[in-house]
Amino acid sequence: MILQGIQIAVLGGDDRELVLIPELIKMGAKVKVAGFPPCSELSEAHIAETVEEAIVDVQAIIMPMPGTDESGNIRAVYSPHNLKLTDKIVRQIAPYTPVLIGVARSFLKEWAARYRFNLIEMADMDQVAILNSIPSAEGAIQIAMESLPITIHGSQSWVLGFGRVGKTLARMLNGIGAMTTVCARNPADLARIWEMGYREVSFKQMMEKIAEADIIFNTVPVMALDRSVLIRCKREVLILDLASTPGGTDFEAAAELGIKAILAPGLPGKVAPRTAGKILAQVIPRLILEALNQKQEKEAVSGAVG
Repeated sequence: MILQGIQIAVLGGDDRELVLIPELIKMGAKVKVAGFPPCSELSEAHIAETVEEAIVDVQAIIMPMPGTDESGNIRAVYSPHNLKLTDKIVRQIAPYTPVLIGVARSFLKEWAARYRFNLIEMADMDQVAILNSIPSAEGAIQIAMESLPITIHGSQSWVLGFGRVGKTLARMLNGIGAMTTVCARNPADLARIWEMGYREVSFKQMMEKIAEADIIFNTVPVMALDRSVLIRCKREVLILDLASTPGGTDFEAAAELGIKAILAPGLPGKVAPRTAGKILAQVIPRLILEALNQKQEKEAVSGAVG
């Protein structure tokens, strides 16, 4: 059991954590949980009443992939009350302790630097993001199927961006018969898009051809679909924005133009929480062990210097 005896706090979360926590326990970890009521999945975990109670004497802390809001409230869909991180709480975290989170707000990064805990952001790691691209792409296609009066097969489906989600989404769309266009900036990406059998369009060319699109899937976390682009789209187009909130679409302009635009970030936890939880269970134990080894090395160096 690779996590034998390691004490871990899990703060908040959703159905993904209900898969992750039992897996951590099977690996030998002693898990304290805040933000969940007692349930069968957590029968072997200690349910803490507060964040402060949960983090006492732990060797690692796990927070949700969506992290917190700007006020420090931790995403905890099953909690009857707010779970909030404060300066008073985080200063209790021992130096070098790994704190794993999907995406960290700037204030949490500042606290990590001030109190010297090891903040590990997972959302942008290849081993997490590539695996999560599968439920993201499946969920996006599901939403499109439910929202359109036409089939994906034969549709003019556009993917903006050729990162991890863009690559997986383009492959799936092409596989079910969509006329797949992928929009990218990098010349190497455009060459690869062509090589894979999709139509390649640069963002500079997008304005000229966007009127063809029946569906636009945006994966770019910057304003890619502003008013100047939207006015060139046909009014029946469906826009699915998969980028992190606030997305890359001018939703106000889309509404004024009568274009249906849906912001759909965080699809893995919504459409396939069991798969998303298993992905976390694959990745997190290794990250914790690596971080604890680094912690021992830093403490040894600090002790020697002292």
